[in-house]
Amino acid sequence: MTAASPSAPPDGRTPFIIGLGMAQLCSWGSLYYSFPQIAQAMGADLGWSKAELYGAATLGLAFSGLAAYPAGAAIDRGHGRAVMAGASLLAGLLLALWSQVSSLVLFYVAVAGIGAVQAATLYEPAFAVVARRAGPLQARPGITALTLWGGFASTVFIPLIQVLLDAFGWRGTLLVLAAINIGLCATANFLAAGVGRDAPPARLYPAGAPRSVIGEVLRQKVFWALAVAFTAYAAMFSGFTFHMYPLLVERGFDTATVVSAIAFIGPAQVGGRILVTLLAPRAPVRVVGSVIVAVFPLAFLALELMPPDFVYVALFALAYGSVNGILTIVRGLVVPELLTRRAYGAVNGVLSVPATFSRALAPAGMAMLWTATGSYDAVLMGVIALAVLLALGFWSAAALARPLDERD
Repeated sequence: MTAASPSAPPDGRTPFIIGLGMAQLCSWGSLYYSFPQIAQAMGADLGWSKAELYGAATLGLAFSGLAAYPAGAAIDRGHGRAVMAGASLLAGLLLALWSQVSSLVLFYVAVAGIGAVQAATLYEPAFAVVARRAGPLQARPGITALTLWGGFASTVFIPLIQVLLDAFGWRGTLLVLAAINIGLCATANFLAAGVGRDAPPARLYPAGAPRSVIGEVLRQKVFWALAVAFTAYAAMFSGFTFHMYPLLVERGFDTATVVSAIAFIGPAQVGGRILVTLLAPRAPVRVVGSVIVAVFPLAFLALELMPPDFVYVALFALAYGSVNGILTIVRGLVVPELLTRRAYGAVNGVLSVPATFSRALAPAGMAMLWTATGSYDAVLMGVIALAVLLALGFWSAAALARPLDERD
């Protein structure tokens, strides 16, 4: 399998990106989107409560946060093949272990491990591999292409997992997902991440080891503004995703309308990514991000005020999905434009840590808010506040960031 050199940035047509993209689609579908369906089947079979099941998911996300920096730093040092292929192989073994659990302790061990390997298999490590191959400033086409592959994960895997559950039960489904990770994801990551010529190391961290770059970055106000923005976004997205269905039902939308509207979000994410690629392929990330973050509070405010009609909630779903899709691209490109071109994986990993913890805690926090108030009105106000914080944080980072010279 060949790959483009740094002078010819890899895009969606290169075997390098196609291989990583296939692994992204299957990794997101099997490691992330599969959990709610399998947990529901497990709960019915084993009699475990939702609190017991989703406690494991929270633990897994926490372990993902802890693993983000070491995974990114290892990729910066040229170990992308070992990190991503090894993590996919381990993910398959952990899914197989999960298929055999009959105790909560073993279940929590398996899901905690799966959370940790997500930090080495999902978008951030794949973005870091592309940035090392192409150079951070030339990584945009490849990163955008990967988000298109990942955007179809829920569309492909949610119905696939339901078919598997109906045919083989949750234990058999997990074994199939294990085989996908070992046979497809590990192979694709091994072939794609290991062949080809990376950007010269001096272009990635000329000042030395990633740890020294992290020390410099942590002293920048831009880093902390971005950390606030993406931590708020992670809490907003995670909390709203887990509570969207009951929130919309409580606001008077019938269940058929809610299900139909939610189905629009995945395709809208892909559509938003395609649209920004066609209309603004060279626009600065700070400009694209500054526009996109303004849409979130406006969309949620509209949801607060709109009548319970399908047309309105469908428009909300399309707007929300499309800006989510575009923000994924912004998140992948913001480090080299606003912070530093060095040690992309390590810096991205550190930036992901607080966001990962907020993503883990937000669903439970919003559930507690609903319990305290007895209404999703307070939850929606909290979501709007997080959306405003996202916008303010990103706008602050865009205003504070200084132009980066060619040596940074």
